[in-house]
Amino acid sequence: MNQKQTVLVVDDEKQNRDRLTELLQPENRVVLAKNGQQALDRVADQHPDLILLDIMMPDIDGHQVIQILKHDDATRQIPVIFISALDSPADEERGLDLGAVDYITKPFHPSIVRKRVRNHLLSVHHRNLLEELALIDSLTEIANRRRYNEKLENEWRRAARANQALSLAIIDVDYFKAYNDHRGHADGDVVLRQIAQTISRLARRPGDLAARYGGEEFVLLLPGTDAPAANRIAQEILDAVIALQIPHPASPVSNWVTVSVGGRTVFPNGADIDPEFFKSTDSALYLAKASGRNRVVWR
Repeated sequence: MNQKQTVLVVDDEKQNRDRLTELLQPENRVVLAKNGQQALDRVADQHPDLILLDIMMPDIDGHQVIQILKHDDATRQIPVIFISALDSPADEERGLDLGAVDYITKPFHPSIVRKRVRNHLLSVHHRNLLEELALIDSLTEIANRRRYNEKLENEWRRAARANQALSLAIIDVDYFKAYNDHRGHADGDVVLRQIAQTISRLARRPGDLAARYGGEEFVLLLPGTDAPAANRIAQEILDAVIALQIPHPASPVSNWVTVSVGGRTVFPNGADIDPEFFKSTDSALYLAKASGRNRVVWR
């Protein structure tokens, strides 16, 4: 873990906040809050990896804070450690029942706090790695279909709110079965990796997403990109794949491996994705292939 993880310390006593900051800051980025409302504000702004939460605070106490966090999809996965002067078994049981991953009583032992925080942050790190791996295509090492579906939902809603364009390209490797039959599946895997990296390189903006949709088919999602700009990017993909100059002796289109691209640009309306968005993009790809392949058809 090269990047420091963020720990939110919530306590209404400055002495406790200072002690915990001194204890945790060498290894972690520490964010402070002195009451429940400030804690909720810090969570929204800072997206901490772990929360150390006092219980007895004015206005919104620690029990209320964790209940609010656990009822929000955006925050329910953040682990919370209660650190409190309430030291009865019943208090600890209630804290754990509310969803805390641990319970530390005051006065706390610095070495114990440090080790428990370290262990829970390590678990967070491992969980994040597993979640990232679940969204990556193992062969090409770009996003997979699941990641594309999640991204499409988010970008569709964002475009609908902002009345912005949303463009999608579907990219298919021309005569890929013939390539595999002629050169073998190992060489075919190399081709898919090269094309995946080429498409990914042309997804230049932070919001763009290149993903492997399945087999020899890729998708490129371009939020906030109108049809002319998206069409240009699709043509760049065509040119960049040909520039790889991967020999394809079994292709009737070219001496090199080529791709066909179908594209569609829409202005989303409403939170629900229109199923016609993908269908019409796929139809554009079908036209590109029916028209001779190695070309772009944009709608």
